[in-house]
Amino acid sequence: MPQIIRPTDSEARTLARNLLAQARHGVLAVIDPDTGTPYAARIAIGQSPEGQPLTLISELAQHTRALHADPTCALLVGEPGPKGDPLTHPRLTLLARAEFVTRDSDLHAHLARHYLTTHPKSQLYIGFADFSFALFHPTGAHLNGGFGKAFRLTTADLTP
Repeated sequence: MPQIIRPTDSEARTLARNLLAQARHGVLAVIDPDTGTPYAARIAIGQSPEGQPLTLISELAQHTRALHADPTCALLVGEPGPKGDPLTHPRLTLLARAEFVTRDSDLHAHLARHYLTTHPKSQLYIGFADFSFALFHPTGAHLNGGFGKAFRLTTADLTP
């Protein structure tokens, strides 16, 4: 049987880091605490000034409730190009644990200033009492770099 997962190389590491850095939205996968089944939601994605993935998230959202119950999650990023089969375009599944940032903390204010530079439309709701930030702490990743280019990445692979 052929080896499906390729050895991780510098090209794969660079592609994974770029996919994360360029992501403005993605799909968050969590476990629904009521049913124990997977639940997926499209979310806005940004990065902290240090490059850590994060999202501005409402306490009213089902996926927020799920993350409070179990912070283990997966985040899918990577956009299909304008032409061709979407499955031939690179995408990254980040395995992570979510950490909520307290609204009245200095860190929240720091993240808010930075987040607004890349997500200016969030100015409309960033101050709402039910919105806060969740940071994603990677535990690993799976990269599909295009047809026949599958890689497993460690947290070290994701750090420049």
